[in-house]
Amino acid sequence: MQPVMTILLIVIGYFAVLFGISHLTSRKANNNMFYRANRKAPWYMVAFGMIGASISGVTFVSVPGMVLTSQMTYLQMCLGFIVGYLVIAFVLLPLYYRLQLTSIYTYLGQRLGNRSYQTGAWFFLLSKMVGASVRFYVVCIILQQFVFEPAGIPFIVNVVGMVLLIWLYTRRGGIGTLVFTDTFQTTCLFTALVLIILEAIGQLHLSVGEAVNTIANSEMSRIFVFDDWVSPHNFWKQFLSGAFIAIVMTGLDQDMMQKNLTCKTLRDAQKDMCTYGVAFVPANLLFLALGILLTMNLGTELKGDELLPTFVQGTSTIHYSLFTIHLFVLGIVAASFSSADSALTSLTTSYCVDIRRQPDNELLRKRMHVVMCGIFVLFILLFRAVNSTSLIDAVYILASYTYGPLLGLFTFGLFTKKWPNDRLVPYICIASPLICYALDIATQHIWNYRFGYELLMLNGLLTFVGLWLTAEKKQK
Repeated sequence: MQPVMTILLIVIGYFAVLFGISHLTSRKANNNMFYRANRKAPWYMVAFGMIGASISGVTFVSVPGMVLTSQMTYLQMCLGFIVGYLVIAFVLLPLYYRLQLTSIYTYLGQRLGNRSYQTGAWFFLLSKMVGASVRFYVVCIILQQFVFEPAGIPFIVNVVGMVLLIWLYTRRGGIGTLVFTDTFQTTCLFTALVLIILEAIGQLHLSVGEAVNTIANSEMSRIFVFDDWVSPHNFWKQFLSGAFIAIVMTGLDQDMMQKNLTCKTLRDAQKDMCTYGVAFVPANLLFLALGILLTMNLGTELKGDELLPTFVQGTSTIHYSLFTIHLFVLGIVAASFSSADSALTSLTTSYCVDIRRQPDNELLRKRMHVVMCGIFVLFILLFRAVNSTSLIDAVYILASYTYGPLLGLFTFGLFTKKWPNDRLVPYICIASPLICYALDIATQHIWNYRFGYELLMLNGLLTFVGLWLTAEKKQK
């Protein structure tokens, strides 16, 4: 029998702490607090909290299982992330702070025109809603499996209840509350991860030193692939894709940048970004090391996303452990909520500031926060109906299509002095992902080559070329 009541008490206690933090941080909340935390957030808290928000429940479930199909080659992409974060710190953040932006897409309106501004904002809304839904889907199916299904509660009630909890603790303080709740949630996430690793080592009857040597000598510990240019795991494909993914999914993403813009000064924001970028490599190394330990316990017959949940539930050879289940649920909840709550806050911010252009309208902000939660629920249910791939791949594949136009728009604005034909910008940004999809299908049939994460760079390039070819000689 699954420990439903114990898990439920852990979740209730966890949210009691979040509500306590929310109460303390939102007593004098206003729109400036909701959008920018009054620009008083400590940079080290922002950096630490962003690690948890980036990792999410998708990483917690999917990254350990990646060793089954790609060994530790995911670290090549993580190394590329560092380059991307340096670009953000020393190219994008100075721009955002100089213009004193609340929403980073305001830059597109100032530099490229109104339709470019609206197009960028709408692409972010779509990208973030889809990506956040994929991530939050993880915590919902885990809680459904361990808590709600044994109690006879349907999945839709689970989803609505979880999103309602997010709304309750973010509705007043917004990003000002999330700086503190993310710190707490990241602490819970890594505590759970380290203790699960120790549990897996204990099941193998190894010491920590023996486990490290075993992982290093495993055939799944391969990190670098230089000898196969066709492979999607080739170093340069992964490294360059990682750099561009970091730039678009952090530097061109209102969710992540909204947190950075809460720092007191540009220098603080740069320290935050550099610290956060470097920390991403050891964090993912822990997840991949856990994946190798899990394969030693369970074998290699399982699918990637099934590896950690199967270990937690126990098998005929692995002893069932209440402690491991509790840690797993705590880690999943912490990872998933730290990304979902900030996503909903940034979606509300972008709609009010970019689409409606009423950043001071508090009633609109409160209403749209509710509306975004409702749309979030619908997207989660839709993803449950159509999901058929690895969750971590799903996030990056979707990002390649939806963030590509943002990459093209910002690159055009930053590195050229031309003015685009603002009237044609929406059509170019819609056409680029469609062309990428057609090219991916064609190359599979003709050359048996399937695009990997490099699709993001191609998408951004097509958008950039389209803007360049239709650019006007001078600003109207």
